[in-house]
Amino acid sequence: MENDAGFYAPLSYSPWLPWAGLVLLVLAAAWLAYVFLSTRQQDGSITAPASGPPSDPSGLKRDYLRRIDAVAAAAATGRLSARASHQELSLLIRSFVRDIAGIDAPRMTLAELREQNIPAAALAVSSLYPAEFGPEGPEPRAPEPRDPEPRAPEPRDPEPRDPVAAAAETAREVVRTWN
Repeated sequence: MENDAGFYAPLSYSPWLPWAGLVLLVLAAAWLAYVFLSTRQQDGSITAPASGPPSDPSGLKRDYLRRIDAVAAAAATGRLSARASHQELSLLIRSFVRDIAGIDAPRMTLAELREQNIPAAALAVSSLYPAEFGPEGPEPRAPEPRDPEPRAPEPRDPEPRDPVAAAAETAREVVRTWN
């Protein structure tokens, strides 16, 4: 028996199909170009939007002094570690500079902060760096040897000042003396 069905040639594609593929490629290329061009920075640098002076600088100062006091109190009660307190105080100083002068200090490195015309803030932030990035907790002290013979008491050094309290005072000074 012979097959009468015969041989069928492959079906041909519709003539609009290659054009539809080409249109999809052009649309994808246009979308990529739009995304690339719309997200480029124009001048190559990031600048914070310029903000005018605050409407109430004394109120802003009071607010930041209150926040600095809250950090110092949290450190004194043990709710914040010394490192966390120094980090928070550094952020408060930087945020104050941003809010009062419009300088984007929270995003700046210490070197960039020193390049700005704000030496008091740069000095205060640099004084916080050792405690902010140093090892956590105070160094253990070696026990003092006991003397078998009693001697007259020697004058003692004054009690070392709490480093968080000193850092908080430095931060308060930056806020108080800002022009």
